[in-house]
Amino acid sequence: MNTAEKTARRELSLAQSLAGCAVFLASVVLVSLLGGMMTASSVSSWYQTLVKPSFNPPDWVFAPVWSALYLMMALAAWRVWRMEAAGRGAALALFYGQLAANLGWSALFFGLRSPSWALAEIALLLVLIVLTMRAFWRIDTVAGALFLPYLLWTAYATLLNASIVFLN
Repeated sequence: MNTAEKTARRELSLAQSLAGCAVFLASVVLVSLLGGMMTASSVSSWYQTLVKPSFNPPDWVFAPVWSALYLMMALAAWRVWRMEAAGRGAALALFYGQLAANLGWSALFFGLRSPSWALAEIALLLVLIVLTMRAFWRIDTVAGALFLPYLLWTAYATLLNASIVFLN
């Protein structure tokens, strides 16, 4: 049985659908803002003193990449939320769990200035991203695919984080 046979789109009014989308967008914007507040206190001071690997991107790259990733995460969650499918609640719980872990990484790395603890946290985040992506994929393949860039970027961020721990 394919995904289309296992799931069906919920009957929602346009207002309900837009409100649901707004909730997921607000969730990722909140995490982005809170993470940004934690980052701001360290990015122009402490972070600049760290030895970084040669493959570390310039600082200006992070904001547009994360903006795109957060938008894709919100759209993926919204697509799953709109479906009638077994496991939808668990998939959305995983979504919020990985979002909390995402914020936790900023708190550890930039807030507490602890790359070592952040490395442990990002390993957990990777697991949660994979679990969320898999759960989303089972419900809506587009939603699952929207998580792929996030998974790849977080894997790259894990390598950066590990390199910073090693170099410092």
